[in-house]
Amino acid sequence: MSYYTILQNGLVIDPEKGGIERRDIGIIDGQLADVKDVLAQGINIHYINVDGAYIAPGFIDLHVHVFKDATTLGIEADLVGIEQGVTTIVDAGSAGYDNYQLLKDTVIQQSQTEVLAFLNIARQGLGAGLSELADPTQLMTLEEAKEIFAHEPQIVGLKARMSGSVVKEQGIAPLKHTRLVADALHKPIMVHIGNPPPYLNEIFPLLTKGDIITHAFHGKKHGILNEQGYLIEEAIKALQRGVLFDVGHGTSSFSYETLRKFKTSYTQPFSISTDIYINNYDNPVGSLMLTMSKLLALGFTLEEVVRAVTIQAAEAIGLTEQGTLKIGTRADITIFTFHDKPTNLVDSEGVVLTTNRVLQPQMTIRNGKVVFRQ
Repeated sequence: MSYYTILQNGLVIDPEKGGIERRDIGIIDGQLADVKDVLAQGINIHYINVDGAYIAPGFIDLHVHVFKDATTLGIEADLVGIEQGVTTIVDAGSAGYDNYQLLKDTVIQQSQTEVLAFLNIARQGLGAGLSELADPTQLMTLEEAKEIFAHEPQIVGLKARMSGSVVKEQGIAPLKHTRLVADALHKPIMVHIGNPPPYLNEIFPLLTKGDIITHAFHGKKHGILNEQGYLIEEAIKALQRGVLFDVGHGTSSFSYETLRKFKTSYTQPFSISTDIYINNYDNPVGSLMLTMSKLLALGFTLEEVVRAVTIQAAEAIGLTEQGTLKIGTRADITIFTFHDKPTNLVDSEGVVLTTNRVLQPQMTIRNGKVVFRQ
């Protein structure tokens, strides 16, 4: 039996067409459909009135940690997914070659939220601690990578964390190995940047079109901006090559000051993600919508922040069914409103912005079905 739905009276934000317009959205059997085609059925139509709420493609969070059973960081996938208006999340390197199957069995296949993954270049991922790239004998081989990528479509790329505490004495070597593997697989690398070494002048030249720099706007020393507040030369060249920037808020990786300076001088789009896990869920991250609200408070438009968690994020990892409102694609939809209340929003540096409006999820639709309602 076919299933027909019409979302009525919503303020639709279509990131590909631009603009915000009040109109209805049709769904037939889990796919987006022309409203006229739904109405032509005449009977058994499920009407959902969302008057006053915004309708957007399902939000995508490119950087989360939801591997509860094998790491100390993991948080419940649906808690930071569908319950926060996020239809697709990407676990960013919690699992590696050795324990990906456990992530698949316990999280990916058990969650209503769609869970994808960047596979850590270290075999144990974060399951053996947070210095996973310190031992070169624990790096996934090219043969192992070819095998697992061939059979696991939920894996969208590779993850390498380039901080001194992670690589120890190995420096840039783990990223050079990751580059070789990624090139052979034709997959992107998500690279975590933080406290050096290695330094960005070593990291950025190794990145090519489609690779993702997460934590791009952290407030630590030796970041993407020089002392004058402009992008370092290596960052400019990376963006020109098609390397992508991602927020990756996290506990210590998002600075209002850094992003404000970037916004003043550059218009390069980027994705918004949370790097959310059990220890930063309450503070300072909260959720993807709260992170988006912080960018609204910095002066980004609603259309810009929605685009950053829909089509911008989808294109970064090669998704075609998500992040869009195209007719015939999968009906993953986020419905949200503004909550009008003075709210203090804090970045990873402890800096507070006070805003009178924050985004709040109202309904989440996955494959055409309501899976969360506020």
